[in-house]
Amino acid sequence: MTDIQSNPTIDDIVEDVDRERARPDGSGDRWSEGGETRSFARDQGLRDAVRSDIESGRDWARRQAARARGRIEEEPLKATLYALGIGVLIGVLLRR
Repeated sequence: MTDIQSNPTIDDIVEDVDRERARPDGSGDRWSEGGETRSFARDQGLRDAVRSDIESGRDWARRQAARARGRIEEEPLKATLYALGIGVLIGVLLRR
């Protein structure tokens, strides 16, 4: 049987929040570790490392663009309405 406190103290709450904050997001850590190994590789020059990072960024952007294109093709009316709404919102904000 689990022990459940009916009235947790502020220290218990702060400890729970700190534990959640201390637990890193695995995908972000893996991404940053991969970037460090590419950027700071001893056998690569700085220029080659930067080119590699730029190429990785371009690949990511191409994948995201293809993903967005696919979603737009699946639901063109919904995408058009979103674009129209964003355009109206920007127009209202710029008019002020």
